[in-house]
This record gives sequence, C-alpha cells and structure tokens, in this order.
Amino acid sequence: MPVDVPTRAAARTPQRQPPARLGGWAGRSAVLVAGSLLLVLMGAVSLLVGAGGLGAHTVLETLRNGADGSQSAIIVWDMRVTRTLVAAIVGMALGIAGALMQAMTRNPLADPGLLGVTAGAGLAVVITSGVFGVTSFLSNVWPALLGALVVSLVVYAIGFAAGKDSPTTLVLAGVAITSALTGVTTGLALIDANRFNTLRTWMAGSVQGRDMTAIAQTSILIAIGVVIAFLVAQPLSQLALGDDLARALGVRVGATRVAGGAAILLLVGVGTAASGPIAFIGLMVPHLARALVGPNLRWAFAYSGVAGAIVLVTADIAGRLVILPAEAPAGLLTAIIGAPFLALIARGAMR
Repeated sequence: MPVDVPTRAAARTPQRQPPARLGGWAGRSAVLVAGSLLLVLMGAVSLLVGAGGLGAHTVLETLRNGADGSQSAIIVWDMRVTRTLVAAIVGMALGIAGALMQAMTRNPLADPGLLGVTAGAGLAVVITSGVFGVTSFLSNVWPALLGALVVSLVVYAIGFAAGKDSPTTLVLAGVAITSALTGVTTGLALIDANRFNTLRTWMAGSVQGRDMTAIAQTSILIAIGVVIAFLVAQPLSQLALGDDLARALGVRVGATRVAGGAAILLLVGVGTAASGPIAFIGLMVPHLARALVGPNLRWAFAYSGVAGAIVLVTADIAGRLVILPAEAPAGLLTAIIGAPFLALIARGAMR
C-alpha cells in the first residue's frame, strides 16, 4: 500500500484551535458578576492603601463617621475615595471607547491614545487651564471634546489618504500626531513653568485631585456616552458585514457612525479632562473581552468597561506602592503594561 506522506504530515501538524469563549447568557453573566465583584474588592483595597499610615480599623471608622473634617476623614474621603471613583469611572470609559473604536474602524490596533484622540483632548485642556486660567472641570470638558474631535478628523484624513487597507496606517498617523501634540504641550509647560505647575501631575495621567462635584459631572457625561455605545452595538455588528448588506438590513450607516463617533468623543474627552492622558487601556481590555465573548459587541462593551475599571484602579494602587513614600501616576503604570501588549498586537496585525 502506498504511503500517503502529505496525509501523515498533516496529521503530525498541530491544528490551531480557536480561542475558548464563554457560551450562553448564564456563563457570560457569571463572569461579568465575578469581574464586578473583583472591581469592588480592588476598590476596597484602594481605600486601605496610600500615604497617611492609616490602618484598616481607622479607615473603616472614618468611613462610618463620614466626612467630619478630621485628618483621617480628609485622607479617606477627600483623597482615597475620590481617586478610586475617578479611576473606576475613567477606566470603564476608556475600555468601552477602545472596544467601540476597534469595532468602528475594524482595526485591532485602534486605541484612543494611539490614534491621537487623548492627546487632542489633553492639549485642549492644557491650553484652557494653563493659558486662560480655566480651572472648572465642566468648563474644561467642552474644549477637551473639541480637541478630541479635531485631532480625530486629522488622523483619519491622514490615515485614509495614506492607505486605509493597512491596520497600522491609522496607528502610525495617530502616533505621529500624538508626538507632535505632546511636544506642543511640553513646550507650553516650559514657557511658563509656574503657571503650568499644577498641571504636571494631570499631564502624567493621574486620578487624584477631583472633588465629588466633578466626579458627579464626569459620571453623568460618561453615562451618556455608555448609553450611546450600547445603542449602536447592534447596528455596528451588522456594519461588519459591509455597508451595502447593512443598508439592506435596515441599518442607517451614516447615523450609526456619527453616533458611535459621538460616544467615543464623550468617553475619551470627558475621561481625559477628569484624569489626564491614560494610555493603552482602550487597546488592552477589548482584546481580552473579545477573547471571552467573541464578536458580540454588547457583551464586549460590558466586559471592556469592567476590565478597564479594574486595570486603572489596580494601576492607581500600584502607583502608590512602587516608589514609597512618593507616588507614581496611574498613567505611567498603564503605559509600562501596555507597551509590550501593543508590540504583540502589532506583530499579529502585520502578519
């Protein structure tokens, strides 16, 4: 009997298996609940960690007594509680924004930080705060949204003109614009160091320094962006089949893209105004979410939101511990974690 060499060779070659994904509503819900409980746990750890030397018993007593003006109350309520809330809210916003951006561009490398959206919002806030002296959070949100919009349009124009078929083209355009805007921002800080001194920590990506009023305003605006993202999830899934087929299914293609873009601007612009530029969360967590739930965008958004909040809260906790007694901004930690992840994703995208 002749030997079937190709068949035996094929039998010896390991077949690449598709990634295991969670199946069914119950399994996905259980993992989402587990992730939410992990977020609550990390939030509790965040209240116990930091400068001030407060023990767990003191923290619990302070939480029970409320903001009574004592030194421990200032540390717990005005510093730890607020920064934990900001980290959770902004992390959720950036995670969902990244998943939405990757779905809209069909680009696995899409990220608000890499495509210049965050840099545009950040530069606008620096100009309004440092040049014009605007310090109110709500007053800085609108310039942040405008800056994010303008830079997004510029990056997409450059990327599509250079070659929209390459998944790395938009990223290269975004990195170039981001570098230029970062240089302008740094130059402004060097021109008048005293005026921009208060923005230095914010420019590094820090979740501290916001009061409850700003947190409430942040929550409302980001909630609007989240609602829009979930509303466009289904038509975006149909857009993946192509514009013509999506129109045949009743999708309003232009309106869907405009609504998705508005959600991204809200999530990224408001998040950047609240915490400064935070990199790579919008790149990392959507890949994890899709590995678990596949192409279902509503579940991917939910998982990305919870995972983004966990990542940023954890990064903020780590930032308080790595260089004691000083603190490292959370944005620095996410950049250290995200850079190798970007290299891996880019390598796979270019194959």
